[in-house]
Amino acid sequence: MLGILDHFTTSGIGSCAPRRRERRSRWALLPGLMLAALVVSLWMGADASAASDAPPNVVLIYVDDCGYGDVSALNPEAKFNTPNLDRLARGGVAFTRGYSPDSVCTPSRYGLLTGRYAWRTHLKRGVFGAEAPCLIADGRMTLASLLKSQGYRTAIVGKWHLGMDFPGTPENRDWSQPVRDMPLDKGFDYFYGIPASLNFGILAWFEGRHAAVPPTQYTGKKPNPRYVDYRIRPPYHESRLNERGKSNGFEVAPDFIDNQCLTRFTDKAIEWMKSHAAQSEADQPFFLYLPYTSPHYPVCPLPRFHGEGDAGAYGEFMIETDHHVGRVLKYLQQAGLEENTIVIFTSDNGPERSWEGRIKRYGHDSRGGLREGKRSVYEGGHRVPLLVRWPAGIVDPGRRSDRVVGQVDVLATLADLLDVSLPADAGEDSQSFAAVLTEPAAVEPRLPLVTHGNGRRDYRYAIIDGDWKLVMRDARHEDELYNWSKDRQEQNNLAAAHPEVVQRLTRELTEIVLQGRTTPGPPQSNDTGHWEDLTWITKETP
Repeated sequence: MLGILDHFTTSGIGSCAPRRRERRSRWALLPGLMLAALVVSLWMGADASAASDAPPNVVLIYVDDCGYGDVSALNPEAKFNTPNLDRLARGGVAFTRGYSPDSVCTPSRYGLLTGRYAWRTHLKRGVFGAEAPCLIADGRMTLASLLKSQGYRTAIVGKWHLGMDFPGTPENRDWSQPVRDMPLDKGFDYFYGIPASLNFGILAWFEGRHAAVPPTQYTGKKPNPRYVDYRIRPPYHESRLNERGKSNGFEVAPDFIDNQCLTRFTDKAIEWMKSHAAQSEADQPFFLYLPYTSPHYPVCPLPRFHGEGDAGAYGEFMIETDHHVGRVLKYLQQAGLEENTIVIFTSDNGPERSWEGRIKRYGHDSRGGLREGKRSVYEGGHRVPLLVRWPAGIVDPGRRSDRVVGQVDVLATLADLLDVSLPADAGEDSQSFAAVLTEPAAVEPRLPLVTHGNGRRDYRYAIIDGDWKLVMRDARHEDELYNWSKDRQEQNNLAAAHPEVVQRLTRELTEIVLQGRTTPGPPQSNDTGHWEDLTWITKETP
């Protein structure tokens, strides 16, 4: 990995020496005495030679619209406590500069699972509904398919939001037929959950390719007396059209209700882990992807959480989310799986626009003092909680790291830990952060990270390289250059004062776009040609 040091010169990304795609085991880098001590302490009474080779389980908890300031360990001024998330931070590494791949849902989930930015696909703006061709192409490596190839059993329990192919049409469904082009076709052995966010149909409890109770009824959004958004709850309608001939909205199952999502997902996740332990071969590792629907709208905490915290219903919903994370951690501990399980907690983007009202009413800043929130190209749209705990592997737990880390990096990191080489056409934007976990003193610079605004009128790109962040110009904005170490809130535009940095970062971003990858290796194709939001690149640029 020493070749990437050449990257940090004014000659730009083109000078970067090829980074080795071969992966090496991080265990081999630990001092011998430390490794021996870890093995003895973690595997008392077990065969030490077998223990040292045991691959870790992986539990990836992905929440929806949770801001950096919504974890009390990261925000001492938070108006509610998240003790289980704080436990992850105390027992692992809390990344203070952890970034989602995009500032909205669907593209972030694509980037997390594939290690590739979604703007390389045909999805340049916005998100999917429930029904669409899956954004992950057949044959593209995902976290699930990578781990499955290494002997893992794989499961997703929760919200998918990357497209599914449902039987029939909205006017003529046949729910006896299976759902296609969905998680079971992208590397997962098991799926339980919902197709997309709760502001889209189709809403039912799907398990595998079917819903036990199909979405044969219809509903619109209902008032939420406890928050500014809406609810999805009975009574539902038997007919798609109401008495005025207007649509009744979403397809919904008669047994579906929004505030049951967190409980059902956690129940099913624990149930699946128990079944894995009972059915799998000895020591077969597992990968559980647990994408919760909270604290995305509808904000609908169960009544038992009403009145907790000092940030209204939103705070209650985060407290409930933390409670369910705690249930997962408790199961891992009771099952004897805690030591060799990597638990990753993070969010798909920053907080929904209601963060403004919470500051005024409760003094709680979901952004954690960053600029703006969900959909924005600024830090509040992308910089999110990113907590990693792994008792058997993380050296000196309880640390904070201000190294730039992206969720696109999870694929390369797990490959690195498992000593797996990624092929040239996988994880093109993914760089391992395994050294941060296992070598606290290691200095391993990161290749530039790209972020993307996804608002109604602002689809700008930004590139982060060390302390510098360049927000690219468009028809309504000039270039904006910020220095993170001196200007966390992005208030002082330094573009005019440092034109050489603007030029260098522009070259780097252009190279990243045109080469189809961030990491060294053979160029890869984006899924489309030039698109209009590449305002600084002409169609003729070679």
